[in-house]
Amino acid sequence: MTIIKPEKGHLLIAEPSIIGDVSFNRSVVLLAEYNESGSVGFILNKPLKHKLRDFIPEIKSKLTVYNGGPVEQDNLYFIHSIPDIIPESIEISKGIYWGGDFNAILDLLKEDKLNENQIRFFLGYSGWEADQLDQELEVHSWVVVPNTYNSEIIGKTKANFWKQKMIELGGDYILWSNAPENPTYN
Repeated sequence: MTIIKPEKGHLLIAEPSIIGDVSFNRSVVLLAEYNESGSVGFILNKPLKHKLRDFIPEIKSKLTVYNGGPVEQDNLYFIHSIPDIIPESIEISKGIYWGGDFNAILDLLKEDKLNENQIRFFLGYSGWEADQLDQELEVHSWVVVPNTYNSEIIGKTKANFWKQKMIELGGDYILWSNAPENPTYN
């Protein structure tokens, strides 16, 4: 398999070797930032049992909130594909944006104008200090792949996304795709 260097917009797929890691076991992370100062990403496939309305009572939205990672889990973050109606958004790559004017989002949610294919909310984020992610890549904690879904990834990624990506990687990864999440269940 060709090893590619991570970039904003790429996906990090947790290697099976990090089974047991509470935060990242079977995770697929969208890199929102990658530079010499560090990296930021959001776990795409860890839905929580909470809905957005659980955190913002004035919103009746049934949008699921996802576990974005172990950093700042008391804060809500979001990615989306609609910068034309959410000002101050930062482009990650190919139609995927991070952040923006939260008041605009609240208004859109109150009017029921956002859906799960346009926006995804996270509690927390995944963060790495300078060179930390590169060190994890050297010890094969992650596989880096391009995001071939572009902005459609927002609505496509569900809890089984890690398994899907393992099958796509092929080879020995296919075996891991069917392994139990907890090896002691085997």
